[in-house]
Amino acid sequence: MLPLLALALAVSWAGVLFVVGPGGIPTTIEHLVTIGPAMYVAMLAGPSVASLLTTSLVSGRAGLREVLVRLTTWRVGGGWYAVALLTAPVLVMAVSLSLSLLSTQFLPAVFLTNDEAPLLLSGLMAGVIVGIFEELGWTGFAIPRMRRRYGVLGTGLLLGVLWGAWHFPMFWEPNSFSGALPFAVLLVRLFSWLPAYRVLMVWVYDRTGSLLVAMLMHGSLTATQLIFMPAPPSGMTLIISILAWAAALWIVVALIAVGGRWQPSRPLRKQMA
Repeated sequence: MLPLLALALAVSWAGVLFVVGPGGIPTTIEHLVTIGPAMYVAMLAGPSVASLLTTSLVSGRAGLREVLVRLTTWRVGGGWYAVALLTAPVLVMAVSLSLSLLSTQFLPAVFLTNDEAPLLLSGLMAGVIVGIFEELGWTGFAIPRMRRRYGVLGTGLLLGVLWGAWHFPMFWEPNSFSGALPFAVLLVRLFSWLPAYRVLMVWVYDRTGSLLVAMLMHGSLTATQLIFMPAPPSGMTLIISILAWAAALWIVVALIAVGGRWQPSRPLRKQMA
């Protein structure tokens, strides 16, 4: 697992530095708007390239075939598709609408535009792309190997923290280290909710053995963030919004843990070494 994570970070961060150019990161908002698409491509190359390369080196063609088998595993029951696709939008809408009783700044993003079609289309396209390329790495390689040593909760928490750290270049802003509030915003964005959502993703993968379902669950998250999740402008308001979303996810994690539902309902498929 460590070679994958190191390679994913190296490819992603090196790609971002190359795209950003001589000034390095953090860059300005104006520059980020210009280079945004290329920067996202560079980030997404990390997990996918690292996974395919590491799988080839560790397990050869047999390992790649195993990834393909899990990618084409789709007969898992409609309930698991519902969990994968609806967890993010249902929770985000519930949290956003609840907070909007305090301020309209918390209204879902789709409610604040007069032209929903471009927002919906861009959100869905981003969800498909991000879900495929990230989960080729995280679920395609890392999670099956981590599950040999750790339980669902341990695997989700460990990979969730590393997943948050991987996102660092995307959330590092020019003022992130200039004061307590900007630094708090950075930490909240990276580590308050990503581990919780990853725990849920590991749980769903444990129950289904499907890389396809994992990609759909990740894609649903990305699309939801772009289409529904509000983007309050100020630091403290932003922190409140993200922490409320994180709290909702951790409550779901706690409910599953209390219900004793971590153990898979069927034997896990043996993964390639």
